[in-house]
Amino acid sequence: MNDFVGTGTLVRLALRRDRILIPVWIVVFVITAAGSAQASIDLYPDVQSRIEAARTSNASPALVSLYGRIFDETSLGELSLFKLTAFGAVLVGLLAAMLVVRHTRTEEEAGRLELLSAGVVGRYAALAAALIVSSGTVVLIGLLSALALIGVGLPASGSLAFGLLWASAGLSFAGVGALTAQLTEGARTANGFTGIVLGVSYVLRAIGDSSADGKSEWVSWLSPIGWSQQIRAYAGDRFVVVLVPLAFMAVLVAASMALIRRRDVGAGLVRPRPGPATAAPSLRSPLALAWRLHRGSLYGWGFAFLLLGLLVGNIASNVDGFVTSDSAREMVEKLGGVNGITDAFLATEMGMVGLLASAFGIQAALRLRSEETALRAEPLLATGVSRAQWVGSHVLVALFGTAVLILVAGLGSGISSGASLGNMGHQVPRMLAAAAVQLPAIWLVTGLVVVLFGFAPKLVTGAWVLFGIFLLIGQFGSIFDLPQSVMNLSPYGHTPRLPGGDFSVAPVIWLTAIAAGLTGAGFAGFRRRDVG
Repeated sequence: MNDFVGTGTLVRLALRRDRILIPVWIVVFVITAAGSAQASIDLYPDVQSRIEAARTSNASPALVSLYGRIFDETSLGELSLFKLTAFGAVLVGLLAAMLVVRHTRTEEEAGRLELLSAGVVGRYAALAAALIVSSGTVVLIGLLSALALIGVGLPASGSLAFGLLWASAGLSFAGVGALTAQLTEGARTANGFTGIVLGVSYVLRAIGDSSADGKSEWVSWLSPIGWSQQIRAYAGDRFVVVLVPLAFMAVLVAASMALIRRRDVGAGLVRPRPGPATAAPSLRSPLALAWRLHRGSLYGWGFAFLLLGLLVGNIASNVDGFVTSDSAREMVEKLGGVNGITDAFLATEMGMVGLLASAFGIQAALRLRSEETALRAEPLLATGVSRAQWVGSHVLVALFGTAVLILVAGLGSGISSGASLGNMGHQVPRMLAAAAVQLPAIWLVTGLVVVLFGFAPKLVTGAWVLFGIFLLIGQFGSIFDLPQSVMNLSPYGHTPRLPGGDFSVAPVIWLTAIAAGLTGAGFAGFRRRDVG
């Protein structure tokens, strides 16, 4: 039998399963690119303002480490999109890898792929289908983003190079996802390995970019993120560099296919370590089990949030020099809604950190559904554990985890910005308060996952769709002058803009109450439906 037979059928099945998820994330990336460019075009009306902003950015090691270096100081396109170059490549790469794992290892873990393999489905069909769907998604993201950037007035060649930058990063990590899916027996572990590769790639890129004397620039070439960045959109448009990530993907895909032939369906090359026959006393409650399941992910996210907070706080001391024109200052203050350019920047960035913390809350709450579909929930509920105890344990960890993440980021930014500005004793409490006010909106989004799990478990991944919509409204609603009624749909739009802004307790109370109501409704819905 042909090893690829059935690939077309599996592609159609994957597209049907992701018929909402993929289009929504394509729209999110395209609008993010176009919105960022549109917002920046009027901020730097002349070459001198661009040069001043670019030099300020390049002179800040924190900014260079976080976003990358601006290669052409006169380029409007590069200045408009430099924040989305390396950071956007990471997000596209993460999406590509997760799509591959979702349609390979996740299907094996659930037992569905073994059933399909009993029919006329070749050995490589699932992997080939996953790669086609993932690669097609990131290529479409790149192409549509390029067309959108051309539409807002940026040069066609640079726009195509930028689209290729995102697409090439996605292709690289589609290959990484294909390989990690062969290594473990669990999709979460495979995604964890992918996250480690992404993190290492980002750090290598940061080390190479922030090299003061240029002697360490070669380190960027060890990173798939660095390869994509070296396409240098709007700063030379080096299209030939795309051959490097394409070759990288080809090698990883070939290795993945070789590994498929060496293992059984459902098995991984790295066997899971068997646990002890008897559970430790610390695992004798549903909450302890939930903590054990989530703690590794929380530790990794926590370290990343601490680092992000430190970087944001360090950048804050340089933001006044980066935002050079009056229109630029007006835009940052409009986004942050506060008095003072530094506070505006910190408020805006803390809002972005809140969005990232929400992603952890969604991921943690979705563990309820994955435990249920993997048939691990029903045996647990057959014991003395009640439904409320089981759901509550995971929800509590999700809520606690998001609080830890956002407060760790606030503490890091307070320490870093306080040290840079010379007022740490004043800045740390302000940044912790700015972080804390993000929690009601974050918990509301987590509550949406719980209520979907309770009443419509098959639609629970739709929480990611809602999250994408909230992100677009929150980040670009003011730029595109959306009606206030539309802006009010996003819970993040009701969060007080701190530090520096006016604080009102009413929206905090309302958001918390809605979050509690959604979570309680989810509990009630789960108690009335069948498990599975």
